[in-house]
Amino acid sequence: MAGSDWTTNSSEALTLSLVRAREDKKALRGDESFEEFHPTFTYPIYGEDEKLYGYEDLVIDLRFASGSLAQFLSVRYAKKLDASSTVDNVEGILSEFIPSGYETDEATFLTRVEEDAISFKPIGKLVHSYKLSPRTSTLPVISDTSEAVEYEVYHATLDDPGFKEYHRRMQIFILLYIEAGSYINDEEEGWEFVVLYEKRKRTDGAPTYHFVGYSSLYNFYCFPERVRLRLSQFVILPPYQRRGHGSELYKAIYHYVLSRPTVSELTVEDPAEVFEDLRDRNDLRMLLTHEQFMREGFADSGVTGSHGGGRVMKGKSRSRTQDTPLGNKGKGKMGPPVDRAWAEKWRKDLKIAGRQFHRLVEMLVLLHLDPVDVRAERAFRLQVKERLYRFNFEVLAQLEKEERLEKLEETFQSVRDDYLRILAMVR
Repeated sequence: MAGSDWTTNSSEALTLSLVRAREDKKALRGDESFEEFHPTFTYPIYGEDEKLYGYEDLVIDLRFASGSLAQFLSVRYAKKLDASSTVDNVEGILSEFIPSGYETDEATFLTRVEEDAISFKPIGKLVHSYKLSPRTSTLPVISDTSEAVEYEVYHATLDDPGFKEYHRRMQIFILLYIEAGSYINDEEEGWEFVVLYEKRKRTDGAPTYHFVGYSSLYNFYCFPERVRLRLSQFVILPPYQRRGHGSELYKAIYHYVLSRPTVSELTVEDPAEVFEDLRDRNDLRMLLTHEQFMREGFADSGVTGSHGGGRVMKGKSRSRTQDTPLGNKGKGKMGPPVDRAWAEKWRKDLKIAGRQFHRLVEMLVLLHLDPVDVRAERAFRLQVKERLYRFNFEVLAQLEKEERLEKLEETFQSVRDDYLRILAMVR
């Protein structure tokens, strides 16, 4: 809504819709909605203050065909100032961030939606699939009921016919939902993508595909003849959030990395806190269910699974200490302290980046610590502090010894609390 000064919040004015064909809408439950949701950010498009000037009751209507992502753009308002030199060119600004050729006639767009619903098929290679009941509001569950909806993940590159154009239609979601997100250079080699679709059957049994989210990956050289795959961008659209789709997409990426002999490890570029939690949970679950790893790590002890990573000077942890019951003392390679050669072998086999793997190991050790075993607790504390010291060496080296020890202890306690928070989420 515009204020008395003719200004409008651009994130409130911009409305997004994933539009389905009439026949596809018949398959939806009454509480399923994929239209008229808003972005989290618009400052990459409309400026840091996210304000538009010169309109009353401004609505920026940006719609996508739910599968092909063909676009429709309409700008509506109740009143507009006559002073054209100071009024923001709402459509002109946004048009610089979407491919040319978007529809402006609603009837033409809706015809396109009907046509694309039948003709559109995902580009690339199918790498993962799972099912979820539309009545389920938490994590995906495998189901063979006729009600279950199937989801598929496809791997593609910019060399796949038609994918570069498709990517240019979907990349605006990076600006709208990832803080500090930006477009990649799609003329640069080395980019790969994993795209998640809902595969929904019509009443006649014909399947149609609907965009859910995607992740971009970049290849970096790793001596001598391998590559590191860096997860650069990751987005699930709001109508599909909080249902476990992010975890399924991440697992698809990780298993894809494991399947490629030329990839040495999966890294993540500057992850947001929410994504770090998602990554931690899924990595922990993977390790907890890896029988050989857990057997070697903890021998015959029972198995009952953060993101700050312990960077000094980041302030207090936002986590809360959990009253989490712990298992028995570990007796295998996990120690504490952990057998470093054994851990490094597993890190390479599992293709997990160094800092992330060390954090996961620390969480698992904490899970198995006997709270009355003072020697094990001390060994664990020293193991974590050693990693924190190396990670924060440049900051800590500038401090006097007493202050350095105090800061290390403070950071250790913050990391420990955060580990307990993550472990409680995994159980």
